[in-house]
Amino acid sequence: MHPETEADLAEAIAGAGGPLRIVGGGTRGIGRPVAGEVLSLAGLAGITLYEPGALTLVARAGTPLAEVEAALAAEGQRLPFEPMDHRALLGTAGAPTIGGVVAVNASGPRRIQAGACRDSLIGVRFVDGRGDVIKNGGRVMKNVTGYDLVKLMAGSFGTIGVLSEVAFKVLPRPEMAATLRMEGLDDEAAVRVLCAALGSPFEVSGAAHVPGGPGVMIRVEGFAASVSYRVAQLRALLLPYGDVVVETEPEAVNAGWKRVRDVEAFAGRPGDVCRISVKPTDGPRAAAAIGAREVMYDWGGGLIWALVPEGRDIRPALAGIGGHATLIRAGAETRAARPVFPPEPAPLAAISAGLRAQFDPRGILNPGLMG
Repeated sequence: MHPETEADLAEAIAGAGGPLRIVGGGTRGIGRPVAGEVLSLAGLAGITLYEPGALTLVARAGTPLAEVEAALAAEGQRLPFEPMDHRALLGTAGAPTIGGVVAVNASGPRRIQAGACRDSLIGVRFVDGRGDVIKNGGRVMKNVTGYDLVKLMAGSFGTIGVLSEVAFKVLPRPEMAATLRMEGLDDEAAVRVLCAALGSPFEVSGAAHVPGGPGVMIRVEGFAASVSYRVAQLRALLLPYGDVVVETEPEAVNAGWKRVRDVEAFAGRPGDVCRISVKPTDGPRAAAAIGAREVMYDWGGGLIWALVPEGRDIRPALAGIGGHATLIRAGAETRAARPVFPPEPAPLAAISAGLRAQFDPRGILNPGLMG
């Protein structure tokens, strides 16, 4: 099914005789395999409202992310949360869509400063499992409407409703960006450096560690004079930990953070990929516990990307370390055999089940994808 309007989408869902596999650009094959008729949102595309002066953009769910980013760039603006592109890591093709970004709550290194995708999302329209069109939120930042379905839809992976339109607050693109780099630090020392930078008053917008190269990376963005000042202050703060190299060439800075954002180091390499969220100071201990082939740290050490042998269940090794793990890349057999997403505590699982029963009483929207 390939609806081209919201009315078509509602009709397709209302008339569905069985499970539906919701597809945007087909680039984010995360979750358990779903057996069902494909419902593609690719035809539901286009930016419907963009007001640069109001820092607001509204687009249909199937709009390619590249189209949204190009429109924003032309006005010197951007999405604040730096959405990840999963294609290289997952070995997928197609074009990421703005609805897919919302469905998986895709957020990159800037999340430590700007928040996640859901924090920039101010409005949604979607079709539930009955075929009813639901709207929540709006085109202004102040919005008090009762149930916060806007936040609920971000990261729901199409299991509660199928997005038809999304609205975002956007931000100006900074005048300058710089990366401070440090090499040769072990994981524990690297996390101490990242925590020191994040604990400073110098507005860090990226804090990552890629063992083996390029090492510790700390990003500062803003007006040129402000960036220069903050870089100097951070450099002085971090010099006791080792030599600091400052990178300001825009292409090099952007390429370095794209490498972190998209986990390019693991692209095309054998093995499963897990995403582990922990307290930053627990990062090195968690990485050591799982016996990964290779790891990469983001969000100051609080997000670990781990390349592990195929089929390995890392969760038992993380017992006693607070946090959660998600299986991002694995073969269909592995994804079908064990939970992809972190197990929910019983009270939360009951709430999740109740929500799905309310919005998708027939259980036809990506059934089983989240467990």
